[in-house]
Amino acid sequence: MAKILFVMTGADHWTLADGEEHPTGFWAEEFAAPYRALTEAGHEVTVATPGGVVPTVDRVSLAPEFNGGPQGAEAVAGVLDGAGALRRPVALADVDPADYAAVFYPGGHGPMEDLSGDPRSARVITETLDSGRPLALVCHGVAALLATEGPDGVSPLRGYRLTGFTRTEETQTGFADRAEWLLQDRLVALGAHFTEAPAWSSHVVTDRNLLTGQNPGSSAELATALLGRLGPA
Repeated sequence: MAKILFVMTGADHWTLADGEEHPTGFWAEEFAAPYRALTEAGHEVTVATPGGVVPTVDRVSLAPEFNGGPQGAEAVAGVLDGAGALRRPVALADVDPADYAAVFYPGGHGPMEDLSGDPRSARVITETLDSGRPLALVCHGVAALLATEGPDGVSPLRGYRLTGFTRTEETQTGFADRAEWLLQDRLVALGAHFTEAPAWSSHVVTDRNLLTGQNPGSSAELATALLGRLGPA
């Protein structure tokens, strides 16, 4: 059995360009699919958030239309209900990445609000990358990589191939014109080599020990890739 750290947003809103606070949090599927895959394989998950706050689920992400219908929505809700780690998060500041075999970042718009600029999260990311242990991030969770940019504008992610929620997908959600910044643009400015597949298709990119998924539909594929790095429990 390996110990896996899930770093999750503590935000319950995303501040848009006009100052509006859009209700959000983490996206249910992006937690549920990897959590289920990892725990069913015998691994143990710990959740960490800024300040140790209980993470808020984006209520929209529980709707049947985002989970393949009513049965899919019930299954995702069931995973969340059964995940005790969600209700007992540890404070991100107290985390030692060396205690975990891998680190995973679910998405939702919440990470755009807090993890994109959180120095404690940046420490977890850089120490995990340096260690060679797997670091996996999906969708807007990839925004956490932005916090690794130093005062000189340089990030250890410069030159990495990766993916994340695309400009096209954000446009289709209706937020591209309302957002203060877009994830794809910021990742490119960071010096990363951003790749994208057709909107909403599953797409996972692996570069060294960094694994990234494009959107919610990439969560299961990303979890499979992460399990391949971990081996049997």
